[in-house]
Amino acid sequence: MFSRVFFVVVLCFISIQSFGQDPNFYIFLSFGQSNMEGNARFEPQDTIPNERFQLLQAVDCPDLAREKGKWYPAVPPLSRCNTGITPGDYFGKTLVENLPDSIRIGIINVSVGGCKIELFDKDNYETYTATAPEWMKGMIAQYDGNPYQRLVELGNLAQASGVIKGVLLHQGESNTGDQTWPTKVAGVYANLLADLGLEPNSVPLLAGELVSAEEGGKCASMNPIIATLSNVIPNAYVISSQGCEAIKDGLHFSAAGYRLLGSRYGEKMIEILEK
Repeated sequence: MFSRVFFVVVLCFISIQSFGQDPNFYIFLSFGQSNMEGNARFEPQDTIPNERFQLLQAVDCPDLAREKGKWYPAVPPLSRCNTGITPGDYFGKTLVENLPDSIRIGIINVSVGGCKIELFDKDNYETYTATAPEWMKGMIAQYDGNPYQRLVELGNLAQASGVIKGVLLHQGESNTGDQTWPTKVAGVYANLLADLGLEPNSVPLLAGELVSAEEGGKCASMNPIIATLSNVIPNAYVISSQGCEAIKDGLHFSAAGYRLLGSRYGEKMIEILEK
C-alpha cells in the first residue's frame, strides 16, 4: 500500500514539474561588462513592453518596484537599477517579432561595468575582486559579491518556468590584447552549463564584437581575438559591430548602436533556432 501511495505522489510531483516548465518559454542568459550592462540612456521607444518578452530581475530595485528573482516585462533597465539600454533589449524584441506567437522570451542579465572576464571565473573570482577598484566593488556587491553565482542561481530558477536556449556575452574591453581570453570564456561557459545541469556545448554562445575601428573603437584590436572564440567553443557565434554607432569615448555604443547590435544578436539566434 505504501509503495502505491509513494508512486502516486511521485507521479503527481513529476506532473506538476512538467506543467510548470513551458517548452515554448525560451530563456537566455546574458553577462559581460558595461556594454552588456547598458551604458546609453534608453528612450521612450525602448520602453514599450511586450507580454511575450520577460525579464527575470537580477537585483532588488525598490524604485522600479522590482524584486530579485521575479519576472517582469522586459523593458530597460535589464541589468542593475540605474543602467541603460543593452543589446539584450533589441535581442528580445527581434525574437518576439519574428518567432511564432506561441513562443515567449525570457532574459537574465548579470553584468558589471569595467570588469575582466576573470570576474566570472567561479574558482578565482575572489582573487580578481580583491584587486578591483572600489567603484566596481560596489557593483559586485549588488550580486552578493559573486556575479557568476547570481547568474547560476537565476538560471536554475528560470528553468522551472522555461528552457535555456542560449547565452549572450558582450565583454572584452578590459581584456584587450589578452590572447587567452577565448580560453577563459570557454571555461566560464563550460562551468555555467555544468552548474545549470546542461550538456556540454548544448546551447549556443553569442558574443558581440567591441566598438569597431571605423567608429573610433579604442579596443577594436580585441575583435580579431573575439573572432577566434569558435576555435574553443564549437557552438559559439560572433556578432558583428560594423556600422553600430558609438559615442565619443570609443568604448560604448550609442542607443542606436545598441539597437542595431541587439537586433543582430536576435537575427543570429533566429537563424540558429531554425536550423
